[in-house]
Amino acid sequence: MEHNRRSFLKTISLATGATVLSQKGYPLSSVKTSTNDIACQQYTWYSYFLRENKNWMENPETSMEAFLASGLRGYEPSFNGSEEVAILHQQLKQLEIGHKSMYVNSVLHEPLIVEENILQILSIASEAVKAGISILVTNPTPINWNGTENKSDDQLKTQAIALNHLGEKLKAIGMILAYHNHDAEMRESAREFHHMLTGTDPSVVKLCLDPHWIFRGSGDSQVALFDIVEMYSSRIVELHIRQSQDGIWSEVFEEGDIDYSRLVSVLNNKKLKPHLVLEQAAENGTPHTMDAVAAIGKSLENCKLIFRELL
Repeated sequence: MEHNRRSFLKTISLATGATVLSQKGYPLSSVKTSTNDIACQQYTWYSYFLRENKNWMENPETSMEAFLASGLRGYEPSFNGSEEVAILHQQLKQLEIGHKSMYVNSVLHEPLIVEENILQILSIASEAVKAGISILVTNPTPINWNGTENKSDDQLKTQAIALNHLGEKLKAIGMILAYHNHDAEMRESAREFHHMLTGTDPSVVKLCLDPHWIFRGSGDSQVALFDIVEMYSSRIVELHIRQSQDGIWSEVFEEGDIDYSRLVSVLNNKKLKPHLVLEQAAENGTPHTMDAVAAIGKSLENCKLIFRELL
């Protein structure tokens, strides 16, 4: 199965007009969380549902029952259009599920479509602000979804200028832009990743740190990961949390390839409390010993222990 989030973002569509009120069928967790607690990215549920031959949000009622049963009370949705925002906001509001951040795709390296794309993102953001969302996470898309072609220096310059412009526009309406990367941006000495941060204004372009994509993209290197944390720690406003065992995403977030205890210690010593978003997911080779609710629920419990100093 293909569990690439880039492919997911191309095909995702939110169910619209559905009522999400019933909470039967799953034993709801008694865990109560605060608005500062750990949220969960939409892709996590898409991934775990897919391996059970289910489609996340095909049945919003069932999907949200599962979400609540895991113990989660915070959600990071992904949006493709502004019309999706109000619909989901009402669904989450009814269930008392918080949503501080969102993920929005972007194409910022092509001069001919940059302005159009920024306008589309801003239309989503303007609706999201009304819904109380304060962080917009974006990972500028690659030249092709499944290829290995790298962007030229000119395209990287165009992208950084566009990212900075988008950050300025979002700041003006009270929203934070957080740059996010996958493994492609780490190729060729991480030239794309670094230019998106060194080529932009730290006051308008922040960082959604994704430790595992940095780890994987740099050849499974914790040295590279913690160097980046030191270089850009002041810009970290959000953390995407995922673990692996011997390079393969683990079924449950737990001890593994990445020393998350060390990361917590570093962030805590720097007095940083980024928004925490669980993004444990399944890929080829991930063990399958439990269902989505059990796997994500256990991941949440482990996250609460490891990240307790940042909550």
